[in-house]
Amino acid sequence: MKFKSILSTVIATAMMAAMVGCGAPVSQAPAPTAPAAEAPATVAPAPVAEAPAPAPEAPAAKEFHVAMVTDTGGVNDQSFNQSSWEGLQQAEKEYGAKVKFLESKQEADYSSNLDKLADEGQDLIWGVGFMMGDAVKNAAQQNPDKMYAIVDYAYPPADGANLIGVVFKAQEPSFEVGYIAARTTQTNKVGFVGGVKGDIIDQFEYGYRAGVAYAAKELGKTIDVDVQYADSFADDAKGKAIATQMYTNGCDVVFHAAGNVGKGVFEAAKEFNKYVIGVDRDQSEMAPEQCLTSAMKLVGKAMYLVSKDVMDGKGLEIGGTTVVYGLAEGGVGVPDSKLVAPEVATATKALEPLIVDGTIAVPFNEETFNAYVGTLK
Repeated sequence: MKFKSILSTVIATAMMAAMVGCGAPVSQAPAPTAPAAEAPATVAPAPVAEAPAPAPEAPAAKEFHVAMVTDTGGVNDQSFNQSSWEGLQQAEKEYGAKVKFLESKQEADYSSNLDKLADEGQDLIWGVGFMMGDAVKNAAQQNPDKMYAIVDYAYPPADGANLIGVVFKAQEPSFEVGYIAARTTQTNKVGFVGGVKGDIIDQFEYGYRAGVAYAAKELGKTIDVDVQYADSFADDAKGKAIATQMYTNGCDVVFHAAGNVGKGVFEAAKEFNKYVIGVDRDQSEMAPEQCLTSAMKLVGKAMYLVSKDVMDGKGLEIGGTTVVYGLAEGGVGVPDSKLVAPEVATATKALEPLIVDGTIAVPFNEETFNAYVGTLK
């Protein structure tokens, strides 16, 4: 793995103080009217000992400040952004990083939020989501003395030594949940709701469809996959409308990879009492009786690890590179679920070493999916 940032230390210096006391001599006593007694001798004051110099303080470590800019789904999307923020909160708890976030209400907010964090003197600035790719690159080039990192985007090394890309093999957990969906459906019809079409969401869609196809062949039957996009990561009403249509048309399991749009998918699942599959983190708390499983992309874990490496001074080692997390690295997976039949859970777990060693080459886009399906015939 790779990461970097150089943390400076401030050395506190101690001032030496010495005190030297100075006393006035004692005057000779006036002569009495009676026969004079011997006047007391003048007494010199005892010298004041020099005050010991305080021990020098141990070097004070500079505070490490790390912040993130959300995409338009918001920090409480119970998905991608929330997982990211949880990772930074873990960094604060476990190694004392000072963390914060700025929310983007619209795409126009990306650049201004990144500028605000740079002006504040943040040591590491994160962009959450591939839609921020250009904005993060521009910010990094304008501030070459700061480290930037982004989730779900990879830059060529030439774009800057202060840029770190973090990507995931999201197709791998998506294959697993597709396999679970196909082994669970009673109607032989399942659905997929995407946010905005693109390379990242393609990983979820085609990984899921491949998992369904693998299980369908294993079961010796045909299982249809209804695919629709919301063209948004924020419109939960659109998500509910799409999922409602899918459930009405016979789908009994729907997987979403759509950020805040997924909240609407969960609402429809609860209303129809049908299965829904979560994304990015274990979303079972959103619908304990309907959330069959989740395709987890452990964004928070990755942000925690990369931030720690940058804080430890490894930024120069990983700047200008892309860090990749998959099943082999423990960066993706599926959670245990009481709703998945035990035999299905066992069969799904048995697929993981085959995915890791490449025996199952999980597709990540339309081209690789078509090639993969051809191998199942």
